Amino acid sequence: MHDRSGLPDWNALAGVDDASLPLLGTALLIARDEYPALDARRYDAVVDGHVAHLHNTVSAIEHSALKMQAINRHLFEELGYAGDHDEYYDPRNSYLNQVFERRLGNPISLALVQMEVSRRLGVPLDGVSFPGHFLVRLPVDDGVLVMDPFNRGRPLGVDELRERAQPHLGGDVPDDDALSTFLDPASHRTILMRVLRNLHGVYRDAQDWERATRCADRVLKLSPEDADALRDRGLGYLQIGHLAGALEDLSQYLSRHAHAADAGEVRTQLIAAGRGSARLH
Repeated sequence: MHDRSGLPDWNALAGVDDASLPLLGTALLIARDEYPALDARRYDAVVDGHVAHLHNTVSAIEHSALKMQAINRHLFEELGYAGDHDEYYDPRNSYLNQVFERRLGNPISLALVQMEVSRRLGVPLDGVSFPGHFLVRLPVDDGVLVMDPFNRGRPLGVDELRERAQPHLGGDVPDDDALSTFLDPASHRTILMRVLRNLHGVYRDAQDWERATRCADRVLKLSPEDADALRDRGLGYLQIGHLAGALEDLSQYLSRHAHAADAGEVRTQLIAAGRGSARLH
């Protein structure tokens, strides 16, 4: 499933079970779409360098929360990884090679750095696909330690987590069960699809339709049945003038999701695209 560069092959990813889906490698594969000369081995070595620096310190610490504290101190204070508060929607914040180079990122890309370094040190850090900003979680003796990678790995208490989730729930405060669900570990596939959706949103808003369409296509490589990505790729194809692709994707979307909230709007665009296609022949 890997090409000569050591990165995964896009066409093989759909059938890979989550446990075998390489997180770092696939994140760098996403970045290679934008940076074709990217050398994945360079960034694997960067992670190994962070791990080598931390190994003796972390090995000497018994409690996992204190291990994590040492990792965060090195990444965020000594190395200077930080959340890009000034240019949050800069697409470079989603491309992992640029995060390693600039030491700036968004919540999910910084979480990827944290997770990769921590796991190589035997610290079982997971991602959390929390509403709003992506978080990370670490099992501890009395429960789960939840941290914010966008703000130097700062620990978050239950009250702050409820407050952060509330705007995404129509103003409702999540109860214990809902909050627990939000804090479930995110699968590798979920994390990578969220990276791509973030990029799709940035490029769509900038009306950069070629890149937006590419991101939707990559989501479908990871999850071929994803309805939103199928629609988004079809609408992107419309914008770049690939009418055959648009007709195929949007027809499939409506066939599978005839009662979707946006079905009427998509149907209107599909009809208009069909008329345009007819005029071209």
